[in-house]
Amino acid sequence: MSFMSKLTQALTWWNGQTINTQIWTRRHGHKVGEDNQGNIFYRTADDARRWVIFNGECEASRIDPEWHSWLHRTLDTPPSEKPMAHKTWEKPHQENLTGTPLAYAPPGSIRRVNPVDRSDYEAWSPE
Repeated sequence: MSFMSKLTQALTWWNGQTINTQIWTRRHGHKVGEDNQGNIFYRTADDARRWVIFNGECEASRIDPEWHSWLHRTLDTPPSEKPMAHKTWEKPHQENLTGTPLAYAPPGSIRRVNPVDRSDYEAWSPE
């Protein structure tokens, strides 16, 4: 590991776990499971605390809904022990795309690659 990556890990939380989180996890954490994105979920022995170590960027929308429910104590049993039943109409989890080129742009938006021609709007032009 290079000096810059060690320094980044020590001083920032958005690039993975900090050194303090790593030490806390080693001392008190009991691995509960892992989701399909490689995020690892932990809890303390008395289940007083629950947390996640992200695989890559720390973005809350990258957590699957069932793990989110476990982290926020909606579920007592982690999905690794008792998987949730999924409905046929449910779509697979997708991270938050806001601020990316893949974000939703409604019809007529200037962000669209091919904006729809609008017949209900006429641009003003000075005479």
